[in-house]
Amino acid sequence: RNMQTITRTSTNSFLLSLAIKPPRCVFDFGNLTVGGLTFRVGPCPNVASDIDIDSGLCILGNLEEIEYDDSLESTAETLNLRVGNIVTETSEPINQTFMTGDRKSVITSYFVSANYNYTYSTENSALLSFLLQLCLLVTILVGLVVLRCDAESLVLRPLRSMLKIVARYAKNPLAQASLTSRDNISVVTESESERSFDDDDASDGDGFGTYETEQLITAVSKITDLLRKCWGVAGADIISTNLASREGELAEVFNPTVPGKSVYALFAFAAINGFDHALKCLAGDVMILINDVAQVIHGEVFRWGFGDSGQCNKNLGSSFFMVFRIGLVKEVVEKLEEATRVVFATSEVKKVNVKKRKIASHLRKASSELSNPFDRLRTAPNLYSGLKSNMHMKKHDAMADAMQLSLQSLPGISTFTDRAVIGMLKSFAGIHRDNKLRAWSRDFRLSAGVGAWSVNMIFGMDAGWAVEGAVGSEYKIDATYLSPHVNMASRMMSACKHYGVTILLSEAVQELMSEQAKSKLRNLDRVTVKGSTQVQNIYTYDARSKGADFFLYSRSDDQADMEAERYQPNIWLDDQDLKAMRHHVTDDFEQEFMTGMKYYYDGDWDLALERLERANEIMVDAAMEEGYLHDEMDDTPDRKELYRTETADGPCKYLISFMKSHGGKAPPNWAGWHPLLSK
Repeated sequence: RNMQTITRTSTNSFLLSLAIKPPRCVFDFGNLTVGGLTFRVGPCPNVASDIDIDSGLCILGNLEEIEYDDSLESTAETLNLRVGNIVTETSEPINQTFMTGDRKSVITSYFVSANYNYTYSTENSALLSFLLQLCLLVTILVGLVVLRCDAESLVLRPLRSMLKIVARYAKNPLAQASLTSRDNISVVTESESERSFDDDDASDGDGFGTYETEQLITAVSKITDLLRKCWGVAGADIISTNLASREGELAEVFNPTVPGKSVYALFAFAAINGFDHALKCLAGDVMILINDVAQVIHGEVFRWGFGDSGQCNKNLGSSFFMVFRIGLVKEVVEKLEEATRVVFATSEVKKVNVKKRKIASHLRKASSELSNPFDRLRTAPNLYSGLKSNMHMKKHDAMADAMQLSLQSLPGISTFTDRAVIGMLKSFAGIHRDNKLRAWSRDFRLSAGVGAWSVNMIFGMDAGWAVEGAVGSEYKIDATYLSPHVNMASRMMSACKHYGVTILLSEAVQELMSEQAKSKLRNLDRVTVKGSTQVQNIYTYDARSKGADFFLYSRSDDQADMEAERYQPNIWLDDQDLKAMRHHVTDDFEQEFMTGMKYYYDGDWDLALERLERANEIMVDAAMEEGYLHDEMDDTPDRKELYRTETADGPCKYLISFMKSHGGKAPPNWAGWHPLLSK
């Protein structure tokens, strides 16, 4: 029972030896084996104890491999154990009462000493300690992952997104940003954001919670978007230069006055007719009118510009300046030369191969007369290297003549130009289709005293080069374009008032358009404009809003975008808007007008007047016959004359008036052109 007591108090231990002193009775145990221990009675080992004993004998038990009186070192060596894993434990004195043979109660005291092997407990403790540390490590790693996920989603990813926005904007300031799709920014709904606020934060009412980084991203995106919209294409290089990194570092000093760059582009001006009257009548509300017009024009220009080339540069009161950017002069010239070099290099290589075969054939025939017939064959490749050197020498001359480059030589320029012109014409249709702009015709402030008033636009376009950059100082700058072609576009727009047309295109624009588009243009005159000595033909696309039901052909923005993406040259023949605005032009009118213009250029003004007056009558009669004026007409002579004036052809009226101002006879020095003296 005593042995069991010690075993219970020493769980997970292994008993090596045991000594009980003094024994209750002394007898020879022999080879009694219990629990793997062999017990006997023998002299007690040196065991420290405060018990007075009468006998020097003990009950000894030990494993067969060892003796109880062996030292711990000897026992450990014998059993191949660590000394530290063998522990000796001695019990407190135990008093026990037992009966003798004569039925007397005797109280005796004894103690027990034992050696235990704690190897199993030590190994278990080490294993458990390792598992505990492993669990702690896993817990730490899981915690770090969780914290990293929060840091990634709330801090690192938004910061990377902001850097991506800045980097993308520095590379291409005109690129459209889409935060949620391009930068993988987690979108937090309003309800989620509210749930994440603490009660104290929510009571502050400052609008900030745990997602300040997302608000910061939104702010950065808005700032870049405002820069894009305020500075447009002309300011793109300023933004790019100042945001782009230099040797891995962002530019520290903002320098808006960077040098300008030469670009090729199509330039367009658009103006609101009767703006002075609208400004006087509407006062501050005129800004609403301008923004309503801008909403239509900007959308159509951006939609129909090839790629992202179509941009509205600035607003000048009643006028809008648009740019359809082809590219930097240097880049355009280099790409054109590269294309030319590839084409001609292929051609020259073919010629060299033919010449090689001819030389080889000749050398085979003359092999007996030539010591080394292949010497001449090795010189053939020099033809291509000579061509390459010649092309390189011409590169400098090409750059010097870049301003004189004919844009007609650029691949795809007809599609580019057609889309730009369609953007202007679609703007005209959109102005007369938009419900907000149509509502202005019912504003009593605009119609009081002058009759019906409606929003109408005129457009002018030219093509060529310009210097793109910033004009101003460190206090205020404007991103703009400086070029005679910009002035020419402005002159074209102003000349619309003289000719009574909606849009005027310079000869430079007409030359770049497709054949389908050219077939729909009308040559109005050959002139020079104020500030220029260039004699050029001017053209128009006949566009009239009266009688054109543009609202019947309205479409959603997605449908309009798809229509622009699927552009084909036959759009000039099939598009409903383009056909509707040109509904007043008949084949008879075109024939008479073209004949009249031929006489006009030739100086035979008598016949020119006759033909142009006839063409004008055809235009008026066609308008009357179509019936779209019947609801407005009355039988008074004055009103009929007014209707005839409104439906007459503007260019015919202008040319007839011009020729009559010279007595109906061409001047002696008439060369088929005349100057436009007004801006």
